[in-house]
Amino acid sequence: MTEILVQPVREGMDAFRDGRVVDHPAWPELKSAVEQIRPWQSKDGSIDFEREGAPTRAAAEQAVGRVISGVEALSPLLPHDEAYHKALVADLRRWADGGFGVPDFLDALLAFHPASRREDGLQHLVVFPMYTQNGNPDRNFEAVVLRMVWPEWLAELERTRYDNPLFCGITFEDFTAGYDTNSAVLFPETIAVREAPERFTWGGIFCDREAARFRRVTEAAVDILGIALPADVRDMLDDQDRCQEAFVLWDMVHDRTHSHGDLPFDPFMIKQRQPFWMYGLEELRCDLTAFKEAVKLEADGVAQARDVQYAVLFDRMFRFPVTGERVRNYDGLGGQLLFAYLHKHDVVRWTDNKLKIDWERAPQVTNQLCAEIEKLYRDGIDRPKLVHWLAGYELVSTYLSPHPGSRWAKGPEALDTSLPPRKLVDDVLPDEFPLSMFYEALSKKLKAVIASTQGITAGSGAEKVAA
Repeated sequence: MTEILVQPVREGMDAFRDGRVVDHPAWPELKSAVEQIRPWQSKDGSIDFEREGAPTRAAAEQAVGRVISGVEALSPLLPHDEAYHKALVADLRRWADGGFGVPDFLDALLAFHPASRREDGLQHLVVFPMYTQNGNPDRNFEAVVLRMVWPEWLAELERTRYDNPLFCGITFEDFTAGYDTNSAVLFPETIAVREAPERFTWGGIFCDREAARFRRVTEAAVDILGIALPADVRDMLDDQDRCQEAFVLWDMVHDRTHSHGDLPFDPFMIKQRQPFWMYGLEELRCDLTAFKEAVKLEADGVAQARDVQYAVLFDRMFRFPVTGERVRNYDGLGGQLLFAYLHKHDVVRWTDNKLKIDWERAPQVTNQLCAEIEKLYRDGIDRPKLVHWLAGYELVSTYLSPHPGSRWAKGPEALDTSLPPRKLVDDVLPDEFPLSMFYEALSKKLKAVIASTQGITAGSGAEKVAA
């Protein structure tokens, strides 16, 4: 093949202001090159030169050369990522030399270790062929500049109470099109590799996007529902940095909870097929564990702990249930369950077209739901899989009405229990637990606001969007 020509990026170090990678002239050049490559790629990340609109081989090589030159120009600014950037350049060259087939960036992935140096404000330049969870499902190239969020108070909690050596709180500096979506994570398992590593060594969550999205949706929900907010909640919603601190603490505790506690099944539920309410219960368990720990931390004087409780309640009750399609929406189900539980225990009350919240009882009753789910898990260790799934269904259906056409709602006598449990998942309806009338009405009013949060960052603000 023709040798890839790596064009030197113009010097311009004087334009590198305040140490921000995105201010260096090499960044827009690199970003432009990645955006040029992305539309050429197939779903698996390869380039099919025979399809209509495909580039010439020479054009693809030139674009890869521009990416390489950008990485090499920016890498000296990020000496902690030197080994990763060298491996990245080698993987880019190998992809081109191999004819732009299905990309394999395992070597670069194995060289990237952001969790080994968690320093507040530390920047990383990340380039990988990957899908973006809740964003682009195809393994296109993405380029992201991010910063680590690791203040001393969070580092101290991780050292002393919530060991989570793989967790990285991060914020966006800039990104390519795959992140101009709803994706708020950077996970190694989304990257195109020839084989999965024996273990992953990091996982990143963009707390700035989570916080900005939370602020905008919560502001709208509060207006729609006429909620009377305590002064500290109002102050929180007005402060992006404060919300980011709440989310990075929530995320750190949530993330570790997947492998802690009484676990009757694979905590990440990747290796076995499950009914979607079991995924919903697992995600809710992790969030309610973060809530429970936040109640303890508040008593210990941790400033961010009360904000975590507000964030869990509002995000789970208002955004989760009405976000996404009604097809096995397990996060939506968890939000519905939390609201229904609080409603049936008189913590939330919908009266005179206003939602009233008993702020004093909310922590106690929320922790009661957490305890019910934990008991389900503890008892599940002694149950066969199908019996455990039915117990999970019973817990959810105690508070949420199943679809009237549900076979699972009729109990085990309506299921062919001679089949393996995995086969019975086919009997689960796409919307096994439909939205209540409350959420149907709320969804219509929040739909445009939620849609407006696509691609949101801290700089987007929490300005109101017409519901």
